[in-house]
Amino acid sequence: MNYNEIKDLSSDEIKEKLSFERETLAKMKLNHSISPLENPKSLGASRKNIARMLTELRKRELETSNTK
Repeated sequence: MNYNEIKDLSSDEIKEKLSFERETLAKMKLNHSISPLENPKSLGASRKNIARMLTELRKRELETSNTK
């Protein structure tokens, strides 16, 4: 998921996807500690997606606080 896709989502949708992505990352980490993942770069991609979503949520939060 790239930044443009995240930007088009509503805040509630981002929060839902964020919680799902966090759960997925936790499961992948657990599976990777037991047996190596087929694609270990997916862990990094998942972390980056989480960071992108958090960045967009923070940006929206700052925009609403600046307009008040």
